Order: sequence, then C-alpha cells, then structure tokens
Amino acid sequence: MIMIWQTSRFAIDLARPCLMGIVNVTPDSFFDGGQHASTKAALKHCEKLLADGAHVLDIGGESSRPGAFPLPLDEELARILPVVREAMTMGVAVSVDTYKPQVMQVVLDLGADIINDIWALRQPGAARLVARYPRCGVCLMHMHRDPRTMQTEPMLGDVVPQVLDFLTRQALELQNLGVDKNRIVIDPGIGFGKTVAQNFSLLARQRELLAAGYPVMAGWSRKSSLAGATSMSLASLATLDARARMVPSVAAALLAVERGARIVRVHDVRETLQALAVLHAIQ
Repeated sequence: MIMIWQTSRFAIDLARPCLMGIVNVTPDSFFDGGQHASTKAALKHCEKLLADGAHVLDIGGESSRPGAFPLPLDEELARILPVVREAMTMGVAVSVDTYKPQVMQVVLDLGADIINDIWALRQPGAARLVARYPRCGVCLMHMHRDPRTMQTEPMLGDVVPQVLDFLTRQALELQNLGVDKNRIVIDPGIGFGKTVAQNFSLLARQRELLAAGYPVMAGWSRKSSLAGATSMSLASLATLDARARMVPSVAAALLAVERGARIVRVHDVRETLQALAVLHAIQ
C-alpha cells in the first residue's frame, strides 16, 4: 500500500518508517531542557540528528512536560524562528511543535512543512488557519486536559476507543475544512493525561488506531512510563532519570513500528534506526 504524507515541500514516503528528530529549543524540557536552548546549540543538534539519519526535524520552543506553564507568544517566536529559518536550508522536512495559531501562521509563511500540535488544532482559529495553507502536513495529538493538569487527573476507563474517537473526529473536522486526508497524521499522545497502564495499552493495541485511516505517529522517547516498566523498585525508579531511558525508548519505538506506526518521534535517531534495520531485515 502506497502511503504518502504530504507536507509543504516534501511528499514523505511512509513505506519505510519515518524518524522525526526532536529539537527542543527550551530551557525546561523534561529530557534535554537547556542543552539546545541557544540558536547555535539547537542548529548543531539539528545537524547531528540529520547525520544520524533523521528524516524530519521537529522544532519546539515550549515545553509540554507535566506541570508546564504556557509560554508567552513573543518568547516562543524568539526561541524558534532563527532555528526554523536555518533548518529550512538543511534539505529535510521541518516540523514545528506548537499549538498557537499565531506561531503556526508565522512559520507556515516561512515555508515550514508540518505543524505538530499537542492540542490537535483545538485552539480558536488553529484549524481554519492550517486549512488556508494548501499543502502543509499536520499531526493531531490526543491530550487529556492540559499540560498543567493532565497527570493530576488522568483519563478513566479504556483509553483506546476514547483516543480513536477523538482523533477520528478531529481529523474529519479538518477534512471538512478542505484539508486533504494525505496531509494528516495522528498521535495517541503517550503520557499526555494517561496512566502508565493506559500508555502501554495504547501500545499493545495500537493497531486499533489504524482503523481511523491515517498514519500513526508514536512518541515514546524517554517517557516516564518506560522508567515505570523497567525499574525493579520504587527506589530504582527514582534514580532512572530521563537520560537512562534510551534502551527502553528504542524498544518502544520498535514495538510501535511493528504495530503499524509509520512515524516515530525520537531523541535517539541513530540507535532507533539501527533497531528498525533489524526489524526490516526479518520482514
């Protein structure tokens, strides 16, 4: 089956898994906050991700970790615009991780390829704005509540049908505004208002999400649920910080692809590609 993700400048072939490399231009992201906060450091990281084999660069200026406060518009633009401008010259698709329509407009006017929105374009005006751009790609993510409250009151019950229903509705609303289906990717939002058990349920039953008819993006990289699964005790869980989660992150990405994900959003591009090469070899 031919599956193409249409973006502003690139038609991305999803016959093989697509790796989206994470570029956090923030001082406070849960994993690499501060490492790439300057434009120079962020661009150096972009170059490393591409050298490691990334197919897409995902640039974000606002942390969405649990408990995070919203970032003022001007500050987000100041963080990301110099990085987006330079990344646009690197020969790969550039995604911008934002939920603010004003930011979307600025980066799409620059020619950015993809909008990756944790709010699934639910902010006022966001969906109509994206619909005005005839080719840009979009990733719609499921999030329960908001970053400040999502883990204090996580979802209840069986999350898989709830997530599937939400993403299907959001995607159809976008299509009703004139957005072609081949521009849309869905993301179940691992860690965004779900318990550890619910997150792993979404992975175990990920193929059920394919019923929506859109490519699935999986974002397991360095998430705390991986520490919960791999720690032997509460004491060791406390010491397994985000930097010690590379191996379980790669394992989760591999399992996600095996269960039908076509895009994986990762910090560890080279290691994930190596694991996916083994999967490809047996297929």
